[in-house]
Amino acid sequence: MGLHKILKIVALILGVAGLIFWAMLVAKGDDAVKATGEGVDPLLYIGYITLAIVLLFVIVFVLKGIFAGDLKKTLLSVGAFLVVVIIAYVMASDSVEGLPLIDGKAISASGSKWVSTGLNTFYILAIAAIGAMVFSGVKKLTNK
Repeated sequence: MGLHKILKIVALILGVAGLIFWAMLVAKGDDAVKATGEGVDPLLYIGYITLAIVLLFVIVFVLKGIFAGDLKKTLLSVGAFLVVVIIAYVMASDSVEGLPLIDGKAISASGSKWVSTGLNTFYILAIAAIGAMVFSGVKKLTNK
């Protein structure tokens, strides 16, 4: 039996189980579920199982693609991304002044620095992507 058939069967089983648990949840009524949360756990477990299966396949096929392709190019791309993150980290601010409180507690300087790093990384990659699109468009226009 092929992988496609096995996955179809697993998806069908999870779908039917989810439908049954959903029907049981609806039968309990909104008030009972809101008051006790009873009946929600089986649906969460279905979601966790589905997430685990998807993550497993993503990891397997990404690793398979990496090792089937050019490993040198992959490592260079990962290295370039890490360089961008390091540059963003160096540029990041750890200032917490004026930031809102989280559950009554102020965010730490380290947390602020990592949030700033994430934003800086996004900005750098967005500018690089826009620059690549502009460069590609200009190159197409000049080659005609």
